[in-house]
Amino acid sequence: MTRDPSRRAAAESRWPAALAIIVALTLYTTLPGSFFPQLRYVVLAIGIVLLIPLVVLNPRRLNREQRWSRWLSIGQSLVLLLANQVALVQLVIQLVTVPNNDGHPLLLAALQVWVTNVIAFALIFWELDRGGPVSRRLRARDKLEPADFRFPQDEDHDAVVEVAVRSSVKADWVPAFIDYLYFSLSNSMAFSPTDTMPLSHRAKALMGFEAFAGFVLLALVISRAVSLLG
Repeated sequence: MTRDPSRRAAAESRWPAALAIIVALTLYTTLPGSFFPQLRYVVLAIGIVLLIPLVVLNPRRLNREQRWSRWLSIGQSLVLLLANQVALVQLVIQLVTVPNNDGHPLLLAALQVWVTNVIAFALIFWELDRGGPVSRRLRARDKLEPADFRFPQDEDHDAVVEVAVRSSVKADWVPAFIDYLYFSLSNSMAFSPTDTMPLSHRAKALMGFEAFAGFVLLALVISRAVSLLG
């Protein structure tokens, strides 16, 4: 894919998303032994195997994309997301059924599952919105896929000068992985959109599922923590 002459934004750095994947895989793999150890190591192996060719293709910046790399990147995010939902279901069952004297490891596991969920959803948002990270920076805006999310910068072009200068219109701004990570974090903590609005049905479904999972996990963790203190 070649850069359209109308685009000014630099290609996105590879490493924020790659480091997030490594952190998520580490958190997922180091869950307590009762969390399907065979599945965890399979997911770790798949994550690493898929990450290697993606880094080789774009070692520093995301300026090249092939059909296979697009599917590998989306597949990697989906594997992590789905595997973590299995861990989430098992965690919910254990928080409800395991005796209190085994509760402390479960609270740490809940933190691991929650952080992994934030990263996994951020990766999915990052991969799907407007055709993915490569398309967002290289294609002409009128050739991009319809946006799944509306960021504040997308409508700040008529604000005061020091705000408008960072807008999509005036600076050719497009969201990077850190924007989706922040958005995923705030959605998982507030259980609703904050400064970024979902536009498509799939975006609303994903955000709703993330918020629901975060709410259930928080409610059960608070309940377990209170029972441990009591």
